[in-house]
Amino acid sequence: VQLQASGGGLVQAGGSLRLSCAASGRTFSDYAMGWFRQAPDKEREFVGVISRIGGSTYYADSVKGRFTISRDNAKNTVYLQMNSLKPEDMAVYYCTATRPRLGSWPSTLPDEYDYWGQGTLVTVSS
Repeated sequence: VQLQASGGGLVQAGGSLRLSCAASGRTFSDYAMGWFRQAPDKEREFVGVISRIGGSTYYADSVKGRFTISRDNAKNTVYLQMNSLKPEDMAVYYCTATRPRLGSWPSTLPDEYDYWGQGTLVTVSS
């Protein structure tokens, strides 16, 4: 699966941004789709994941209630809607894909994901 993330940019604290991730190469609906982020000098951090058909989502506590993941399987695209952005949300955001394994939901560790996009930078000014 090839993943192409877009939509990053500069936003003021309290603002909103929507990231998109377009997938190609495999059957999109076979994969749960996750988002991770990595700030400078920090480890890659789980943000959230959406199930193959989109019926289930799971979020990190740090973004719960502010971020929403959705997907459009007809367009092979997953989205990350980010509201009420904070300076600590500033990071490079990566979309990822994993073929679900029995008992693996939710997949929150980077090693559980098979494919990664190139990342898109989100900058939040205070």
